[in-house]
Amino acid sequence: MNQGNLIASAHFSPTEIAGVDEAGRGCLAGPVVAGACILPEKYDLPGLNDSKQLTAQKREVLYDLIREQAITWSIGVSWAPEIDKINILEATYQAMGRAVRTLKSQPKFLQIDGNKLIPNYALKLDIPQEYVIKGDGKIPAISAASIMAKTFRDRLMLKIATQFPGYGISKHMGYGTKAHMEAIQKMGPCRHHRMTFRGVKSEEPKQKQATLF
Repeated sequence: MNQGNLIASAHFSPTEIAGVDEAGRGCLAGPVVAGACILPEKYDLPGLNDSKQLTAQKREVLYDLIREQAITWSIGVSWAPEIDKINILEATYQAMGRAVRTLKSQPKFLQIDGNKLIPNYALKLDIPQEYVIKGDGKIPAISAASIMAKTFRDRLMLKIATQFPGYGISKHMGYGTKAHMEAIQKMGPCRHHRMTFRGVKSEEPKQKQATLF
């Protein structure tokens, strides 16, 4: 976030700025989910913080409170087949664009968690934006977006876990734990796995080195 962006964002009221964040980018299974959220000037969201710093129980409480108090919020999803087709970074952009475009009221400025902006071809809206490194712990609207994305995704993954038992998805939510990768090797991937990800895709057998002896 450079000084120019700081000056630009200062021109807008907090009620005109949407925070945007994603969840599930590094998983082996399930979608990448983006959240977008505009908070009112006054709100009562005790413990609002980066979703990764909160327990699942605390996120669930804040999820409902944010839904009640936010000016507007939305979710964008990119499923495994799309991730495999266009790669995880592009899929994350698409999920973020979908979240922003489906907000009930269009923001005048975006603050994106991380170190990248949403490309125009994915956003499809003419809205100025800035990225904020570790913004999910600094900017309340990004924290709220982070909680919405993470909680929504976890709920999806719990449904997937009941449909595809044996992978332990309810425990690791699709991340590449040792137990998850062992289950993939034993059972093979299901349709929610990202087939292009290491740990899911079958490794090419190493060719034996030719020898004269």
